[in-house]
Amino acid sequence: MNQINEFITHHIGLNAETFSKVIVSVLIIVFLSVVRLAILKVVWRRTEDVKVRYQWKRSLSMTLPFIGLLMVAAVWIKAFEEFGTFLGLFTAGIAIALKDPLTNLAGWLFIIFRKPFNVGDRVQVASYIGDVIDIRLFQFTILEIGNWVEADQSTGRIVHIPNGKVFLEPQANYSAGFEYIWNEIKVNITFESNWEKAKIILEEIINELAEDIPVKAKKEILEASKNYMIYYKHLTPIVYTSVKEYGVRLTVRYLCNPRTRRGSENQIWQRILKAFASEKDIQFAYPTTRFYTAGE
Repeated sequence: MNQINEFITHHIGLNAETFSKVIVSVLIIVFLSVVRLAILKVVWRRTEDVKVRYQWKRSLSMTLPFIGLLMVAAVWIKAFEEFGTFLGLFTAGIAIALKDPLTNLAGWLFIIFRKPFNVGDRVQVASYIGDVIDIRLFQFTILEIGNWVEADQSTGRIVHIPNGKVFLEPQANYSAGFEYIWNEIKVNITFESNWEKAKIILEEIINELAEDIPVKAKKEILEASKNYMIYYKHLTPIVYTSVKEYGVRLTVRYLCNPRTRRGSENQIWQRILKAFASEKDIQFAYPTTRFYTAGE
């Protein structure tokens, strides 16, 4: 045994105790890596659900490194005690030098435990809007919507946002609690049009297309009220009337799922165009200029 210790000290440059700690630390890392691969293999065999697979992979990626850190720290704890003062100063220096990464790490903890959003939620952070597709230690990733594309459709871009942004920017969650948003469609008709008939037509169209949504939304609001002060007096679609410079504006307001906003607008507009085309006393309005000659 003494010969082995002398060989290690002479050829590797480490004493026997330090070398044994290195070996144990490596074995811990290898063991946890094997455990991770084994668990993922079982999960992959038992389910093809992409979301379940992702949740398992993400959970293992967060918990096993933490367990490994604790186990390795337990192996080296005596060595740490010997260099306590040095480590304290070193940690303070690291905290100053790595302010942004540490802020992002704190942001990750906030996201994990406070849950302002989860994977799959549609969110807006600063000027970026999209569906959250990944959450990691230093950044979360969204599949962008909007920007140069209209009606909240995907742009195809993947945007990585530092976790620290949750402390600096407000976050809007389209999915948490209440999974519907209010959408509005503005229909402009001329002053000469029969606006009362047009309003009745719009009400019939929207009530037919959104027949089941108020019932579902009411149930979700009751569930969301356990965590948030959410209250709506009316959930049914409505058509508002107002006057603009060039005609009468009828604003259709209705509930829809954020991911179906463009599809719902498409359906509503198609029905509006068909309905108004058969009505001679209803005409669409647009910005125009009228000239009058005095004395004529």
